[in-house]
Amino acid sequence: MSMQNKATAAGFTHCPVLASADTYHPDTLDLYQDLEAKHYWFGCFSDMVFKFERKAVDSQPQDTGAKARAQNFREDCIEEFNKLKNGESGTDTLGIRNLLEVMESSLKRHGFYDPWKEQKSIENKASVCLLKQRLIQLDTISCDREKWIEVIRGVLAGNMFDWGAQAVTKILESNNGFGLQQALDRIQKRPWLIDDLDLWLKRIENVPHRCATIFTDNAGIDFVLGIVPLVRELLKRNTKVLLCATVNPAINDITYSELITTIVACCEQCDILHKAYHVDHRLLLFGNDQVGPCLDFRMLSMGLCEAIDRNSVDLLIIVGMARALHTNLYAKFTCEALKLAVVKNEWLAKRLGGETFSVVCKYER
Repeated sequence: MSMQNKATAAGFTHCPVLASADTYHPDTLDLYQDLEAKHYWFGCFSDMVFKFERKAVDSQPQDTGAKARAQNFREDCIEEFNKLKNGESGTDTLGIRNLLEVMESSLKRHGFYDPWKEQKSIENKASVCLLKQRLIQLDTISCDREKWIEVIRGVLAGNMFDWGAQAVTKILESNNGFGLQQALDRIQKRPWLIDDLDLWLKRIENVPHRCATIFTDNAGIDFVLGIVPLVRELLKRNTKVLLCATVNPAINDITYSELITTIVACCEQCDILHKAYHVDHRLLLFGNDQVGPCLDFRMLSMGLCEAIDRNSVDLLIIVGMARALHTNLYAKFTCEALKLAVVKNEWLAKRLGGETFSVVCKYER
């Protein structure tokens, strides 16, 4: 049975707007072919697993067995990393996606289903309290072009709030006052590393999209103050929006269950969102069952794919390093695609020809 048929049998199928399921490769880097990348990323993940171990223990302070289980998690990950490093994965290719899947699967196997859950909840609630202020700020911009520039910059600045990125973690742990405005000041000034913003702005001047599918990234500021204003601007253009989040917890990504509660809270702050979600049903929420924060368009949940097909989606927006850089940077689709991310890893930024906190805004017709 082919990989695609196996996926379909398990309740997954390939995305209907994927240009070619047969030639599609989700991973930007193949660690088996790129020795420099292999050396760096295995070293990076060997360090990262200790951070995940500490987070796992901290997430279950009342459980006396948490420390031992977290240690077992770390040992399992390192053992699995060594197998992958030595080519014992049973596959011809290896992406960063696979290493992230190892860590997330192992966390759950050792009883740590969502170590970032409490932190995400705090950040979601705090961000919702700031949403109305952000929307008012955007509404004061009378020029549509300038408003869209600020909306896209907001998505990118929000993408800074990623607890899986070491460069960002150092900032967040040392600066409690680091918010959206500070992130807007920190991201790369234009021209960006990949800068198709002018192409996007020109497209926005034309006929609105029928339906957009957005794959979200982090909880908190990223989603509430970055993605939600983007969703609102699309809704104002009478574009239907399918908003997608991971079902399975992955680092501090917003999950499908959190997406529902957070959108309901956001609707209380904005009449446009409220009407689209509760009345007109032009804002629809979907979960995707993949493991880890990356995105394999050969294996989307069938209900999501049916909705993409049924609604004749003509715009795909993919947000974040895992979904738009580690995977899908070079992916081709039959509809328009907008890939947005901040490069929060120094090695990857240099490999792409930039510096830490460089911006990727890739628009493809």
